[in-house]
Amino acid sequence: MIAIYCRVSTEEQATRGYSIEEQIDQCKLKAGTTEVLEYIDEGFTGEILNRPSLTRLRNDIENGLIHKIVCYDPDRLSRNLLVQLLLDDEFKKMNVELVFVRGDYQNNPEGKMFFSMRGAISEFEKAKIKERTMGGRTRKAKKGLAVKENHIYGYTFFKEKNNYKINESEAAIVRMIFDAYTSNRFEGINGIALHLTEMGIPTKTGSKVWHRQVVRQILMNETYIGNFYQNKWDTVGDYVKRQAGEKVKTGRLRPKEEWLLTKVPAIIPEEQFQYAQKLIELGRRRYTNYGKHDYLLSGLVRCDRCGNTMTGRKKKSHGKDYFVYECRKNYAGSKNKGCGKEMSENKLNKHVWETLLNILNNPEKFNEYPETNTPNYIKDEIQHLLIEIEKTKKGRKKLFKLVSQDEDDLLDQDSIEEIKQEIRELQLKEKELTNKYNQLTSEIKEEKEKEPNKLALEKAFEAYVEKKEEEFTFEEKRDLIRLAFREVIIIDSETVHITRV
Repeated sequence: MIAIYCRVSTEEQATRGYSIEEQIDQCKLKAGTTEVLEYIDEGFTGEILNRPSLTRLRNDIENGLIHKIVCYDPDRLSRNLLVQLLLDDEFKKMNVELVFVRGDYQNNPEGKMFFSMRGAISEFEKAKIKERTMGGRTRKAKKGLAVKENHIYGYTFFKEKNNYKINESEAAIVRMIFDAYTSNRFEGINGIALHLTEMGIPTKTGSKVWHRQVVRQILMNETYIGNFYQNKWDTVGDYVKRQAGEKVKTGRLRPKEEWLLTKVPAIIPEEQFQYAQKLIELGRRRYTNYGKHDYLLSGLVRCDRCGNTMTGRKKKSHGKDYFVYECRKNYAGSKNKGCGKEMSENKLNKHVWETLLNILNNPEKFNEYPETNTPNYIKDEIQHLLIEIEKTKKGRKKLFKLVSQDEDDLLDQDSIEEIKQEIRELQLKEKELTNKYNQLTSEIKEEKEKEPNKLALEKAFEAYVEKKEEEFTFEEKRDLIRLAFREVIIIDSETVHITRV
C-alpha cells in the first residue's frame, strides 16, 4: 500500500501559509494514484519524532501494510537533520521506498549528500523563523503592545489591536475574590475556591472546579493593578517538549531586568492588592484563632476502605475542642473526597504508643507485627487492569478476524481504515494498561523486598529502654514511632492494623 505523509505546524500556517490540502494533492500526483493511505500531522512541529500520524505510519510499516511513502518535501518529514536520517534509515531497513514531490533524491552517495544538505537547510530555516518571530514579539512588547493571549481571568485579548480589555463579568469575580480575601469573608484561599465552585462559576478554561492554587495565582497577579509583564517566564523549548510528550518544568522566571512591562486597565486598587500580598506573606490562615496542633501519627494513618491518608482535624463537642484522624479531603479541587471515616486522636495515639512501649520492653516482639501489606484498593486496581488488558486483547483479535475473513471484499477502504485505527487505539490502550500494571506490581515487589533497619531500631531501643513513659518528649515519641512503624491502617473504630517498616 502507498502512504502519503503531510505535516504543517501552527507556526508555519501563520507565517508561511503551508496548505495541507495542497500537499495531499501533490503527493497523490506523485504517487500516480488516489488509492493511498493518508497520514496527516497538523499543528505539530517538525523538530520532534513523536507525532501522532507519523507514529501510526511507522507502526503500519512495521506491520507490513506500507511499501512506499510519498512526502511533499524532506522538511515535511522533519526539520531536524538527525530525525530525517533516522527515519530514512528505518524505512530502508523495512524495504519501504521514500520519495518526495520536491527535493527527491537518488539512493546513492550524491543523493544522500543532497538529502543531508536539505535537512541542514531546513534546520537553518526553522532557526531563522524562530529568530524572526521572537524578535518581532520582543519589539512589539517593548512598544507596550501585548503580543499573545495569556488567558488572564478578568481580561479579553484583542489580537488585532494587541491589547487587553476588561471582561466585566470576570472582573466582577476578581473583585469579589480580593474583597473576600482581604475582609476574611471565607476561610482563606481554600474557602474562596470552594465558594466559587459551589456557585457554579466557570474558570477561564471553562472548568466547574476552582482549585485553591488558581485563586492564589489571581491574588498574586500584578496584572490586576495594571502591570502586565511579558517575557517574564523562560519557556524556551517547552513547546517541543510538550509535543514530544516530555514533562515541562514550569515556573522558570527570567531575571527581572528582562521583563517587559505593558500597561493594561486596572481592576483592583493598588492598596488592596498590596494588603493581599502582606496577608499571603504572613503564611497564616487568618480564619483560625488557635495555635497549630501537632499530630503524633501525621502521615502514617490510612483508611482501609478507600486507601486515603487520614489527616488530623479539629472538631467541637458541647463547646469543647477535640481532635480526630479523618478520611476526608476538604481542599478545593480534590478528586477523592474520602469516605468520612474518623477515629479519636487520643485513642489512636494511645494505642500505637502502648504498642511501641511493649516492643521497647520486649524487642523480640517486633517481628510479630506484619510487614506492609498491599492495600485493598491497590489489589482492586491491579485486578481491574488485568480485566481491561484482557478486554483490549479480545477486541484486537475480533477486529483482525473481521479483516482476515473479508474474502469477498465486502469492506471498503474507509471501513478498513477505521478498523485499522481501532486496532491502533486498542494497541496503545493495552500498552498503557500494561505499563501501569507493571509499575504497580514492581512497586509492590520493591516494598516486600525491603528489609527493616534492625540495627537502627536496636540502637534506638537501647537509648530509650531505660526511660519512663512520662520522660519521652513529643518529638522522641514521633521519631520512635516512625522508626518502627510504616502504616497505621484503620479498619473500624475498634480495629487497627499496624505494619512495621
